[in-house]
Amino acid sequence: MSVSRPLSQLSLNVNRTERSVCADPAAPLLYILRNDLECNGPKYGCGLGQCGACTVLIDGVAARSCVVPVRAAVGHAVTTLEGLAQGERLDPVQQAFIDEQAAQCGYCLNGMIMTAKAFLSMHPDPTDEQIREALRFNLCRCGTHVEIVRAVKRAAVLLRHAGEQAERR
Repeated sequence: MSVSRPLSQLSLNVNRTERSVCADPAAPLLYILRNDLECNGPKYGCGLGQCGACTVLIDGVAARSCVVPVRAAVGHAVTTLEGLAQGERLDPVQQAFIDEQAAQCGYCLNGMIMTAKAFLSMHPDPTDEQIREALRFNLCRCGTHVEIVRAVKRAAVLLRHAGEQAERR
């Protein structure tokens, strides 16, 4: 016999937009993002928070949305892969992954990009070893690790360049 839980009206800030959903507060954030809010960047991978495919940013910190209950996101800024771009202009991390052709099957890309974005906000000039350490819990089954590390290095340069341009304005 299955016991249904009561649904609640929840307000979420997703990709800089206030959204309202009626959901079980204990439901995984991933399910709400994908099924209710149509954010398809985060992927269902393992469902255990171990592979990284579902990674989002919560207040700028990388989080595995398959193990975060939606109630924990209330009152916080949630950013998905879709929310990194500013209109048609890709985020420098997204652009770097394209420039370095750091995708094969693409399933891990959401987690790699979102983790890299959070990491680079704290480490703007990382070494290859620091990048590998930061991404070590994001699983890539295709073996594009060399390209991914190159993409994160390029993203660091692009982000620094963007910061310098913003300072000049």
